[in-house]
Amino acid sequence: MSEIRGSWEVAGRVMRRQKFGAAARLVVVLTMTTLVAACATRPPATAFDRPPSHALDASIATPLATALAPLEKRHPDESAVRLLPTGTDALQARIALARAATKTLDMQYYIADEDNTGKLLLGAALYAADRGVRVRMLVDDLNFKDIDQIMAALNSHDKIEIRVFNPYGSAQRSFSERTRNFFTNLDHFTRRMHNKAMIADNQIAIVGGRNLGDEYFNASPTLQFRDLDVFAAGPVTQKISASFDDYWNSTLAYPLRALNKQQFDAKELDKTRDDLRAHWRQQAEPLNAKPLNATPLAQQISREEMDLVWAPTEFRVDSPSKIEHPSDDYKSPPMERLIDLLKDAQSEFLILSPYFVPHDAGVKALADLTKRHVRVAVLTNSLAATDAVAVQAGYAPYRMPMLQSGVELYEFKPIQIEGQGSPRAGLFGSQSRASLHAKAYVIDRSILVIGSMNLDPRSAKLNTELALVIHSKPIAEQAATLFANGISPKASWQVQLASAAVTEELRRTGAPQSGLVWTTEENGSLVTYNFDPEAGFYRNAMTGLFMLLPVDKQL
Repeated sequence: MSEIRGSWEVAGRVMRRQKFGAAARLVVVLTMTTLVAACATRPPATAFDRPPSHALDASIATPLATALAPLEKRHPDESAVRLLPTGTDALQARIALARAATKTLDMQYYIADEDNTGKLLLGAALYAADRGVRVRMLVDDLNFKDIDQIMAALNSHDKIEIRVFNPYGSAQRSFSERTRNFFTNLDHFTRRMHNKAMIADNQIAIVGGRNLGDEYFNASPTLQFRDLDVFAAGPVTQKISASFDDYWNSTLAYPLRALNKQQFDAKELDKTRDDLRAHWRQQAEPLNAKPLNATPLAQQISREEMDLVWAPTEFRVDSPSKIEHPSDDYKSPPMERLIDLLKDAQSEFLILSPYFVPHDAGVKALADLTKRHVRVAVLTNSLAATDAVAVQAGYAPYRMPMLQSGVELYEFKPIQIEGQGSPRAGLFGSQSRASLHAKAYVIDRSILVIGSMNLDPRSAKLNTELALVIHSKPIAEQAATLFANGISPKASWQVQLASAAVTEELRRTGAPQSGLVWTTEENGSLVTYNFDPEAGFYRNAMTGLFMLLPVDKQL
């Protein structure tokens, strides 16, 4: 349910929703890897009624602009930032941002689900539109299912417009037609808009790893993603808005009306509004969606109650042309900026990347850092925790060469949650499985790079990504502390090279030898595994299958 990296993720969502069996899942995977790409026949987005629009001029007076103006004068050439490390923080901040907007509200997401938290956020957007706020929502394809009912209804509001970026279903109407188009247009389908941003009045933005869905806000009964966003205010927001405009006016941004055969009249919009209000009354308290919005956001900013840190901040983003006009010569600005920053790294490079496929070039780059006595530590998902077994197959072969070059390697556990981190203790008990989803990189505890970008070929070559570069020791230290918590024995296994003694014992007993060991603490004692812990037969078998398939470039 995360962005399992384009085509693999959406296929997985289909399999789960349609309850396919294991054999059917295998057929889907094998078919995906063997189909020949074909070119879809569809009119360009510009052929539809789709007038261009742009972000609000930042000089226009709004409550947010008025609150920020004196602070910006005190911090020239800087922007304000605040990390949002928990799902509750992130949900509250988004609802507060929607309520603070008085002129414009822009949202750009890879996944936007109409689940419990999704309805809260869509409701907040509808209430903004009812106040006269222009709402623009840009989503990637609608997750391999028919048009979402609530978004289609909202799209009939005269202040709300929804567009779909690079829709694999084109103007096809039925689920079967969209499914068929997926299988016959794999090359077109696999390039996705992976950006995530929410912007109010061109003054404040939230960017990071979270999509819109219960699993990103600690509200899912089955899966909770450990993720990280950043709340940003000031001049950098104008750059984020400019990027949104580029995608919004792109030739691949199709109006939802062109893809949707449903028609909605005023009565149906009224019913949707009533349903969303009822949902808010029932769910806002259990999901802890209210506190940050108890006081209007502009007032909190003007009173300096938001714990904002002002710092030099850069914004790097892929151009829509990465998908519009794909080229092997394209260089991803977020990835290139991270590489440039690493050239000056002096002491430490911390990597949080749930989908981590370094390939030989990445292994060499990390080895070059360790040769300069720079500590390199990686936290990624374990096979047991990942929601992307295919990606794990791409990552696994590089564990040993990384360890041999001195890289520290930690793999996140599928922690059983006892109310910890959920909106309210005991709300879902201990049924949720945890998975890492944050994408953040800390350099020398003085620079944080955070956004939608994983360290893998898909982020570099296929998906569009964005990243915020924050030059701030306090913010970088906060991220480093989160990293330290993530690699603790309670949260992760440390992967190490097997010692000669361990290797000999495994050989003597006839046990499988991978050359690696996974260590952790259990009940106060050190425990060592010689295979991927807690993964089970099915995940290990699927990993082995994916390692045999020619899917490396799609990972």
